[in-house]
Amino acid sequence: MLFACRQKPEAPKPVEIVKKPEDLNKKTFENIASILDFASANGGKLNDSVIFTSMPLVKAWYAQKDSLITWSNQKAWLQMADSLFDFIKHSETYGLFPTDYHYVQLNAIFEKLKKDSVSMLDAALWARADVSFTDAFMQIARDIKLGRLQRDSITLRKDTLFNDSIGIALLQKVQQEKILTPVLQQLEPNYEGYREIRSFLPYFLDSMDRKAYTYINYPFEDSLEYISQLQTRLFEGGYISFNDRAADTAELRAAVRSFQESKDLKVDGKAGPAVVAALNNTGIEQFRRIAINLDRYKQLPDSMPVKYLWVNLPAYKFELWDNDTLRLESKVIIGNPKTRTPVLTSELTNYVIFPQWTVPYSIVFKEMLPQIQRKVEYLDKQNLMVVDRNDSIIDPHSVNWFKLNKNNFPYQLKQREGDDNSLGVIKFNFRNKYSVYLHDTNARGLFSRKVRALSHGCVRVQEWKKLSNYLVQNDSIRYKPDTLAAWMKRKEKHMVNFSKRLPIYIRYFTAAAKDGNIVLYDDIYAEDKIARDMYMGNRKVISAL
Repeated sequence: MLFACRQKPEAPKPVEIVKKPEDLNKKTFENIASILDFASANGGKLNDSVIFTSMPLVKAWYAQKDSLITWSNQKAWLQMADSLFDFIKHSETYGLFPTDYHYVQLNAIFEKLKKDSVSMLDAALWARADVSFTDAFMQIARDIKLGRLQRDSITLRKDTLFNDSIGIALLQKVQQEKILTPVLQQLEPNYEGYREIRSFLPYFLDSMDRKAYTYINYPFEDSLEYISQLQTRLFEGGYISFNDRAADTAELRAAVRSFQESKDLKVDGKAGPAVVAALNNTGIEQFRRIAINLDRYKQLPDSMPVKYLWVNLPAYKFELWDNDTLRLESKVIIGNPKTRTPVLTSELTNYVIFPQWTVPYSIVFKEMLPQIQRKVEYLDKQNLMVVDRNDSIIDPHSVNWFKLNKNNFPYQLKQREGDDNSLGVIKFNFRNKYSVYLHDTNARGLFSRKVRALSHGCVRVQEWKKLSNYLVQNDSIRYKPDTLAAWMKRKEKHMVNFSKRLPIYIRYFTAAAKDGNIVLYDDIYAEDKIARDMYMGNRKVISAL
């Protein structure tokens, strides 16, 4: 099929009623060519309400079709068209949004053809439907396989491509085998966590409140806009009785207090982060967060190593997997929001028994130097020693601490080995550009807290002893269990290398299936909010159109 090459292609015909029914297919295909020509010249835009997002794939598909229409034949939908429309309609169960795949336009066409016999002979209408279906199929396939989130050096998929030939091959398979859903489902990630969320998602959707509430942007740049959004949202929830005028401070505080009481929040009338988060925690926003997490699975490799360590930051937990079997779980403490634990992929290379902690300069200047300047005895209290560039120990009382700053600090602060060391008994090393690692801690009582975003960026591990034993269990010739135990008992510093490095994945997943429900963890680093604002904020569920 050849497409016309014009600088300004004419707009496609809005209507073309054929006189002879037998000419419908021919005229439909002519209209398809006109639509593709026009949309290609306009960045995929057909009109104000229709934008084709997969134009190169769509054009490649029709270019090899030898004048055949794809989704209909002589006034009748093919079965694959009915199947795709049904898939689009229920695509929320895949964490997708029907409106991304021309649902509104296709639904209108379906209804029009049911009610209007004249439209059955409208070649322009059938053509718009055909191109819309093809574009929708290509976009759905890409979104199921790759997701919609932006990729970085950590999440870039080196094992997966989605190009023209793959998209065309998938649609050919649908045509030849006359099945659609299994073809699309084979593109989904093969991860237990993904499958579990997907299996419970229909139940979540059945009970979801689909009312579209005002989303409050926070932190805010425009205080007047923020107050307006806050009042509107409180009005929508029935916490304030009017929205036709601006509420005064007392009225707004009273409404906020009423909301706080209903959600068991601290009642102070102040609309801070906790109040805004609760107001924004609507059914639709929860679905958006679930969709974001399903897409995060699509950023993982097609398959994981046989053995690997998985650290999920929002869950405050790590899991050690071996041949698809969970061998070890542990609570963890992670970086606080100001000193986040980074998302990364690496390999554990060794661990150090009774390590010495060299305090990062960022901590020295932000936290410790002001304390030392107030009272030098702070160093003894923290079990810290001062060493110079030759690693010689310096008497802290001989140093003029008030002359030291970021540009003049010829020392290092090191914490002595032992149980009181901030790293605890053990430190697990893996290569990364952030200088973070796993380690024990001397503040083990913190593992009892529900919220454990408390560290400067490293990951503190509760079950460090079980992890250390697992890492050397296949190296028993070099490291006998009783030898390791003796070193620990004597509090001797040793570096333990292991021949088989263990891959480690530190990731950020805020949704999981648990006890028959989908659980949403706190968005501690606001990564869900960032993804929501960039990729999901304007997407709509069906009832919120």
